[in-house]
Amino acid sequence: MSEDRSTRRIRLGMVGGGEGSFIGAAHRAAARLDDQFELVAGALSSTPGRAHASAAGLHIAHDRSYADYAEMARAEARRSDGIDAVAIVTPNHLHVPVALAFAEQGIHVICDKPIATSLAEAEALAQRVRERGLLFLLTHTYSGYPMVRQARELVAQGAIGEVRIVQVEYVQDWLGEPIEQQGHKQAAWRNDPRQAGPAGALGDIGTHAYHLAGYVTGLKLHELAAELSTFVPGRALDDHVQVMLRYEGGARGLLWASQVASGSRNGLRLRVYGSTGSLQFDQERPEELWLTRPGQPSQCLYRGVPSAPGGLAQAHRIPAGHPEGYLEAFAQLYRDFARAWRGEAGVQLPGLDDGLDGMAFVEAVLRSHREGMRWVRPAR
Repeated sequence: MSEDRSTRRIRLGMVGGGEGSFIGAAHRAAARLDDQFELVAGALSSTPGRAHASAAGLHIAHDRSYADYAEMARAEARRSDGIDAVAIVTPNHLHVPVALAFAEQGIHVICDKPIATSLAEAEALAQRVRERGLLFLLTHTYSGYPMVRQARELVAQGAIGEVRIVQVEYVQDWLGEPIEQQGHKQAAWRNDPRQAGPAGALGDIGTHAYHLAGYVTGLKLHELAAELSTFVPGRALDDHVQVMLRYEGGARGLLWASQVASGSRNGLRLRVYGSTGSLQFDQERPEELWLTRPGQPSQCLYRGVPSAPGGLAQAHRIPAGHPEGYLEAFAQLYRDFARAWRGEAGVQLPGLDDGLDGMAFVEAVLRSHREGMRWVRPAR
């Protein structure tokens, strides 16, 4: 008899994200928000003491706290009440081995971006996940914002005409000093090629900016020319990225990502200019989407206002004027995953294709930079 998935929460495990982890806490809050998941197991650290202390703090039973993700995958697969899905919130170099360990056991995967540290590695993972027929969610959080989805729908409806220009930026300042040399754990692994891979700011936030531009516009990248910079002395990876984009069909774009932009907090902004109008979204003002047409006053569309175009009820939780933000956007991805797991039709998740496109983008940027900002076509 097939299981009735509508009658229970999804049993979730987590790898990484122990004590002090920002992203682990964000995943857990997102998973809880719509009451669709229950965190029941974890390999929250590779250090046994820290793993078990973190698990105890999250009320995970001791016998379902692990210090080794491979052991966790095997043990959970043997249980009648084993996890349905695993959330991977580790440094980049572990994304693929951890995902493969759980995929081999038939367990669905929720993974932080980037999907891998190379396109070849990502392709091998994608092939195996597809062979096993599993769900795979790549947490491109910003695609969960209601007004980002509103922008996507408006572009698809032709509200701004044919897209001509795309400008996207993601700027922060938290790596403006060499804090990785002062024991800052999050900065240290992001600037270690063995853990982060060959891309610094490019992989960490540049992939978010690239995904957001493609998600909203639906455009496919044709070629790019890029320059990477490392402003902080002694740093092994880039902390500043500038990319020119040529899309299929003739649209042009600019992408800027920086973690040394003094005074910037989390400045993810997108501007899309079409033949009959433009859209602007600022992640630090996520309740708003600005629509402007030539010769007319700019129109601010607010989240949750019934008169705003589009039917996006699934992306809202509370009435207009009660602000929603980052955690709600993150939770939207978990809610979408739950809907897909329960068999609802038409659910679209950022997943394997998005991860592969992101890695092709990263490798094209790296190649263009090495070759003197030459125009390069991504591998897919």
